[in-house]
Amino acid sequence: RQIQRRGRTGRNDKGKVIVLYAKNTRDEAYKWSAHHKEKRMNSILKTLKEKLVLRNNQKECLRDFIENDFKVIADYREKGNSVIKELMDNGVRIDLKHLETADYIISERVGVEYKTQKDFVDSIIDGRLLSQLRAIKENFEKPLIVVEGSGDLFSQRNVHANAIRGMIATIIVSYSIPLIFTKDNKETAALFVSIAKRENSSKEFSLHSKKPLSLKEQQEYLISSFPSVGPSLAKELLNKFGNVRGIVNASEEELRKIEGVGEKIAKSIKEVADKEYSSSLKEYLLR
Repeated sequence: RQIQRRGRTGRNDKGKVIVLYAKNTRDEAYKWSAHHKEKRMNSILKTLKEKLVLRNNQKECLRDFIENDFKVIADYREKGNSVIKELMDNGVRIDLKHLETADYIISERVGVEYKTQKDFVDSIIDGRLLSQLRAIKENFEKPLIVVEGSGDLFSQRNVHANAIRGMIATIIVSYSIPLIFTKDNKETAALFVSIAKRENSSKEFSLHSKKPLSLKEQQEYLISSFPSVGPSLAKELLNKFGNVRGIVNASEEELRKIEGVGEKIAKSIKEVADKEYSSSLKEYLLR
């Protein structure tokens, strides 16, 4: 906990963290407890480093140690989910992105809306599930709904069972979307791995929608893919500069004049537009 607090305090820049605590209080005991725990941690890490031996010295890069040569794109809001850890333990490369539709993208065809049992029922009550169904159906050839949990779905909240059954029927019959129930995160991850193996064991894929886009939508889509831009800001930039070329050729100073574009976003846009492309492993790992 002390390491985590120090990290949050100093996460923006290098420097020194000063911890204040009151003498002769429980804070003093916490301080020494944390000190000894961190000391033991460093000792254990040192021992592990000394004893760690690679099973095959001929392996030259990180990717060689990955069991499965495919990736799953996950929405960045899922980064704390145990499913991510299980996927990584299964040798799956995880690419975290801001996804407008779906929580997991397993291939160009397969997008997954993932929910726990509680979230599934909550989304029925607040109405967002229907809009999510429309979006995932529109953007993926093979949409999928996964509901995770081992409890009784019909007792999650004070909702009539027929309302839940009605939504299940709507998903399966009206939208023709498969609805799969998994017991826990291990089972969910195993399902994703099986689908990914069948879909593209070695093929890279993009986030492009299967639905044909108009020229205007293609322009908005292209600009919204820049770091931290998104759909709304993409429209602002296109209205200001007129076309994609105008945005790419604009200077950082010109970009910063647009409301919502700060120094960080302007710099990111110029880096993506101007920096030389590299497909080396070193560049891949740095990203």
